[in-house]
Amino acid sequence: MWGRAEQQNFRSRVRGTLLGAAIGDALGAPLAALALPAIREEHGPHGLTEPAPAHGRRGAVTAATQLTLFTVDGLVRAHVRRDTGAWHPPTDVHRAHRRWWATQNEWGPDERREDNGWLAQQEWLYVRRDPDRASLTGFADDTLGTLGRPKNPTAQDSAAATRSAPFGLLVGWEPALVLQLGVECAAQSHGHPTAYLSAGAFAVIVHGLTRGDSLDSAVQRALGLLGARPGHQPVTDALQRALSAVTRAAPGPDTIEALSPGDGRTADEVLAIAVYCALVAEDIPHGLRLAVNHGGDSPASGALTGALLGAQHGETALPAAWLAELEGRATVLELADDFALEMTQGPSLHGPTAAGADTAAGGPWLSRYPAHAI
Repeated sequence: MWGRAEQQNFRSRVRGTLLGAAIGDALGAPLAALALPAIREEHGPHGLTEPAPAHGRRGAVTAATQLTLFTVDGLVRAHVRRDTGAWHPPTDVHRAHRRWWATQNEWGPDERREDNGWLAQQEWLYVRRDPDRASLTGFADDTLGTLGRPKNPTAQDSAAATRSAPFGLLVGWEPALVLQLGVECAAQSHGHPTAYLSAGAFAVIVHGLTRGDSLDSAVQRALGLLGARPGHQPVTDALQRALSAVTRAAPGPDTIEALSPGDGRTADEVLAIAVYCALVAEDIPHGLRLAVNHGGDSPASGALTGALLGAQHGETALPAAWLAELEGRATVLELADDFALEMTQGPSLHGPTAAGADTAAGGPWLSRYPAHAI
């Protein structure tokens, strides 16, 4: 049972997570291909401090935000489908990501597709914003990648992690199940252990923050769960580097780049940057500026950092001026609220006694989130 205060707190954290991730993604987008010297040359000695144009406008998001929204859509449908006796969230999330793949290969919404629901009808999503190759190939067919037979087993980039914050919003789940779901869904496109374990660990950290834990406690829980997983060492080492760096040096680009033994673009390195930036952030803008001003994957580290800080502090801590320019803000808000409604009041929305339900039509909620499998 959810009390009113608990529902309000949860909705604020859901909104904070999804909007924070989108803001961080948009802030990092102009820096995606720039090394640190080039960032300083273009934006000054302190780097990028405010949103700048990318993809033709300020506040534009990348494929990371697109995929995150479809992750949420898949999780809502998974919960709806429990009424039908079908309960396999990885399948529903995979179908949702297949709908994202369609947005990258079609001109606009196909009204003939009965399974689209309302999210896939949003025309602004039908643009390519630097999607990674593993996601495009991983979701190109109906074959479900599994841990036993993962898709793209050499893919180590962070795209699976950047779409995984919504798993952490399943506050009624135990952390071990959140990790498992995040890992299974990541392996549908990113089959290297570094990629899928980073995604699962990130989901567990968001889960702890959404439940009200401290960031340090949430990271420690993720480390404890990772220890039993084959191939965990790169991810474990990355998280340990992030924790130890907090007291080693003052926050800044040099400290950020020292967290990345490679080029700052593998999933473990992006996760380390995000955790560190969230740990040392004075406020959300400060944390996001740290997260994007380096030569690695700036949109990804911005998105992960924004999700962590948004889950920790809720929507009211987000910078209003940055929110005002965010592409797709209305869609993100609507989806966040729908997710919060489904998690807290699902039976009243689509159960047998739901108000306004119509057996033939499926009710208004099932028009938005169709329960049938296609």
